[in-house]
Amino acid sequence: MGKDSKPKDAGGKGKGKAKQGGSGADESASKGKGKSGKAAADGLGTCTYVKARHILSEKQGKINEAYKKLQDGWLSNGDKVPPAEFAKLAAEYSECPSGKKGGDLGWFPRGKMAGPFQEVAFATQVGATSAPFKSTHGYHIILCEGRKN
Repeated sequence: MGKDSKPKDAGGKGKGKAKQGGSGADESASKGKGKSGKAAADGLGTCTYVKARHILSEKQGKINEAYKKLQDGWLSNGDKVPPAEFAKLAAEYSECPSGKKGGDLGWFPRGKMAGPFQEVAFATQVGATSAPFKSTHGYHIILCEGRKN
């Protein structure tokens, strides 16, 4: 992905219980474990690789529609979206070539994806789905499937 500008709110719609990267994963890495040790326990800000799926749309309305389906099916109840269900929505809504593979991006290292995409991917907890966000490529939703060093 190309160089991106800072993340922008996707119009206020689609804000749910999913965590978003805000100022990026580097901030939690610099804070270290803290008293609770949570940064090390969940890998946020400390991992080197992330496995993710995503949905990409040029239009904000389309990404919000996909996110609403995620909310109605799982997120509004506090449930995690099953990867197979996310893959179905990616195949239906994503305009990225990865949409044909259920939005699967596989494992990618820190530094491969630029700007807000990397920030959100590395800041989203395993099993969690990000809120919609904007990059220079369009609007995205990310499902984090794993992380490793």
